[in-house]
Amino acid sequence: MKQIHIIFLSMLLLTAPACKKYLDVVPSEYTTEDDVYSNINLAEQALARLYNALPNDMGSDITAYTDESYHHWFDNGGAINAYKFNLGSWSITDNPLGNWAGKYQDIRRANIFIARIDLVPIPLDRQAYYEIWVPRYKAEARFLRAQYYFELFRRYGAVPLLTSPADIDPNDLGKTQYTRNSVDEIVGFITSECDAIAKILPLSQADAQIGRITKGAALALKTRILLTVASPLFNGNPLYANIRNADGKQLFNTTYDREKWKKAADAAKEVIDLGIYSLYNPFPSNPVQNYAAQFYTRDYTETILPRIITNNVDVESTQLPNGPPFKGSGKFTPLQELVDAYEMNNGYPINEPGSQYVTSGTWSGQMWDGLKFQTANNISNMYKNRDPRFYASIFFQYSLWRFDAMKRGTKFAWWGSGNGQTDGWATSKSGTNPWGYNVRKWISPEVDRNANTGTGRRNFPIFRLAEIYLSYAEAMNEYLSAPDASVYQYVNLVRSRVAMPQLPILPADQTKDGMRRRIQNEYRIEFAFEGHRFWDVRRWLIARNVDNGQLHVLNARPSTAELSATGLDINSEAAGVAVLYKPVTIQDRVFTDKHYLMPIPQTEIDRSPDLKQNFGW
Repeated sequence: MKQIHIIFLSMLLLTAPACKKYLDVVPSEYTTEDDVYSNINLAEQALARLYNALPNDMGSDITAYTDESYHHWFDNGGAINAYKFNLGSWSITDNPLGNWAGKYQDIRRANIFIARIDLVPIPLDRQAYYEIWVPRYKAEARFLRAQYYFELFRRYGAVPLLTSPADIDPNDLGKTQYTRNSVDEIVGFITSECDAIAKILPLSQADAQIGRITKGAALALKTRILLTVASPLFNGNPLYANIRNADGKQLFNTTYDREKWKKAADAAKEVIDLGIYSLYNPFPSNPVQNYAAQFYTRDYTETILPRIITNNVDVESTQLPNGPPFKGSGKFTPLQELVDAYEMNNGYPINEPGSQYVTSGTWSGQMWDGLKFQTANNISNMYKNRDPRFYASIFFQYSLWRFDAMKRGTKFAWWGSGNGQTDGWATSKSGTNPWGYNVRKWISPEVDRNANTGTGRRNFPIFRLAEIYLSYAEAMNEYLSAPDASVYQYVNLVRSRVAMPQLPILPADQTKDGMRRRIQNEYRIEFAFEGHRFWDVRRWLIARNVDNGQLHVLNARPSTAELSATGLDINSEAAGVAVLYKPVTIQDRVFTDKHYLMPIPQTEIDRSPDLKQNFGW
């Protein structure tokens, strides 16, 4: 992979957090908005500050807020917040994912930049350069503001639409009395902004500018917002029929509109037809590596917009298993529900007749360890012949990682006295992973924490082409009475990257409902641990099914009675393995209809009493 030096985004990461004054982007000797916008260099730093508010869900706690994983750093705020969300104990005054005030602060900064950038004095000898870049800067800020509004939209639905610096004055309470704009108005604003700036932004960026907004990014955001508003949460949902402003204005359109799906499909096709993106595919003979490598490299074949991340080993530190060869902290345990969602490599879901899935017995054979194929032994048949993305995303009992350096497979089954001798530390050690699995996605095989060598070089893909392909397939499947060739085409393109069989396979795949299930599962697998699942299960209105009730892990904390019943030495590894492969409940989660949208924070309602609260709150 070529090494790309990101000048602008390096400035973003190094300068944006440095100031706590007015815009949080200037040295301490500058304190006013006029100071910032009388100097083009400071104005560029203000734009960098806006970029710094882009999402980054690499290793994010949001994976534990849904049916992907369990957060077990019990002495950590992330686990506490996940606990609140999963038990339904978050509230109008305590919402760990709300960020209402923070996003409106970002919007205010963007509004000021958009209003003032054209008037910033430019040195005479730099006029030609800035004639090109100032319009781009403004278009980038408009994108960022639209992205901020999308973040608010998928949390709250209808929100106040504030597009002028004068709209938000934190020093004048009289200017902060707002009402909510409707969902249609918010979506219309975001899509119109994306259309307008797509005409200004370049198709691609020079190497030194990778990470800046492009035309493709604008059209990808348009696709995401149109797909969201076409989805059941916002398209014909009767829950929100009575949410109106004081003047009677209805904030949610509760009439189903099939054409919204066509608009989403058309938007996705706009991105596809740019013809400049392709699925990451450098290792076609190794489907595990073909998927995994894109998450620990800086390749931009598939990525439409990356969030630039400086070199670090944070993911390796938090996600690798706990055992001495790996020296990680095992932050998340993937749930058995996610493990079971990975199909067999013949294309059958594990619960379908013909899948050949079995839970008893073991197998030995070649397994990719991140660097090369090695022989793995005593692997449960539960993990035999699964979708290659499973092996790229999840550590399981006796799976391999850099075998030449680690000298053994991973061990999550309990064995030994005291805290045990496993990579999960299965008794009571705080902050470890005692439940049978570990997240593998994002981890770089270039990093050896045991030898303290290597560094992570990766970015977070805010948008990538696989999402656009699945967005098109989903939208067309919902628009048509039954899936057509184009629906299969774009799902199969994503599957073909990992050598999964082409759909249709089951008779149900030829129906709208059956293909919907396939597409939703494809999202789940393709974007595991990327921050998508939390939002997808809400827009599909399935969170009450998948994020409610008992969720499971493996039996890596067995009782003495269970170990004794094996007839083996209760302190032996064999006894721990013998009782491991049994799903056990880790949490009984709570999700009700009111949780589909977040509540307007009470502090904001106190400030602006005309803000109408969301359903159920």
